[in-house]
Amino acid sequence: MRLNLLLTCGVLASAMYLVHVQYESRRLYVELEKAAAQARKLEVAQESLEAEKRGQATPLRVEKIAKDTLQMRTATPAITQYVTLKEAQKP
Repeated sequence: MRLNLLLTCGVLASAMYLVHVQYESRRLYVELEKAAAQARKLEVAQESLEAEKRGQATPLRVEKIAKDTLQMRTATPAITQYVTLKEAQKP
């Protein structure tokens, strides 16, 4: 009689543990799927930002900003100043 009761308790405990493990497994799977979806969203956002960065760094845009905002101008031989290095005098 005691053996039957002990075995019944063991079977019930293992059944409860099995239900708990299945619940945790499903919960972790859902969490994994959410993380994968978040990773996909981040990849799309990164690609979008990289495309915007490439668009912002075009030579024409940089030149326009340099001329308009920084008031820079294209270097020509007429405004170029050359610096020469004189040799050091020996004592």
